[in-house]
Order: sequence, then structure tokens, then C-alpha cells
Amino acid sequence: MKVETSGKVVSVKKQIWFKVNTKAFRTGPSDGAVFPNIIKVVFKAGGKEYTKRKWIGAGLPAPTEGSTVKVVYEESRPSGAKIVYQPYSGI
Repeated sequence: MKVETSGKVVSVKKQIWFKVNTKAFRTGPSDGAVFPNIIKVVFKAGGKEYTKRKWIGAGLPAPTEGSTVKVVYEESRPSGAKIVYQPYSGI
């Protein structure tokens, strides 16, 4: 059975080694560049604390540290949880 809970974002790290250029012609090394982020989320299930990470694509807004996101997992296997983050869900 699937269980929904909320997790707390404990870190947001920009992946500067993976640059995505948004302009065809650049005038500088970071002109028009956007970078993806990796978020780390902590949640509790069955009295135990779990940590999961999620890649947020380049150009998408990442959640801030301390914010909450939805986490879905199987009751029998919480270590295989999925972070459900939809940056544009309010549109």
C-alpha cells in the first residue's frame, strides 16, 4: 500500500560541473548558462528517519532549504521512496 508523507529539504546544491547553455552565441563563460540542482530530503517512516536525493533539471526552480515536499513510499519498503516535487503545480 502506498503511503504519502512530507519530507523536509535539508540541502540544495547547484551542480556547477553540468552547465546547460541557453544561448547560441556566448560572450563569456557563464553567459546564459543554467545549472541543475540536487535536493536532499529527510522524512520519517515507521519511527525511522530516511534520506533521499532528487535531481532538479536545469532552469527549473529548486525548493528552498527548510521547505517541505511530498514523499510517496510503499509501506513495506520505505527506503524505495519517491520525492514528488512539482515546481509549477500552481499554474
